[in-house]
Amino acid sequence: MGRAAVSEENLLKLVQAEEPEENDYHLQEQVGFILRKAHQRHVSIFAAHIADLTPPQFAALAKLRDVGETSQNQLGTLIAMDAATVKGVIDRLKARGLVELSKHEVDKRRLLVNLTAQGRDAIERLIPLARDITEETLAPLSPKEVATFMKLLAKLA
Repeated sequence: MGRAAVSEENLLKLVQAEEPEENDYHLQEQVGFILRKAHQRHVSIFAAHIADLTPPQFAALAKLRDVGETSQNQLGTLIAMDAATVKGVIDRLKARGLVELSKHEVDKRRLLVNLTAQGRDAIERLIPLARDITEETLAPLSPKEVATFMKLLAKLA
């Protein structure tokens, strides 16, 4: 039996399992472990399609494309990143000429982030690749399973 068949078989056992015994704990059956493996698979697919950006960098560019200029803190909130992490992401994107920073007209402590022309060109070119990444990540699932999976994940988020 191939590796994929074994994994699918284990997953089906997990889904169909009766109530587990209290002392029965198997790491490979835990939600965090399964989510981490799925995330690792997705990141690997992402890197194969978009090698020059990290997923958080891509997320920042994609959200800026959607909302336009916004504060650095608001961008972090929109892409589910803490302030320190988003600052590092923005600094790296700025160094590559993909975003620009400016001070808010009234509150000079507030940094605004916006796409540069180069950043806008880059994200427009990458959006079709992102769709391919999503499709490849979800490829093992049927369309009905994808819809269910996305609804269930949204409930956890």
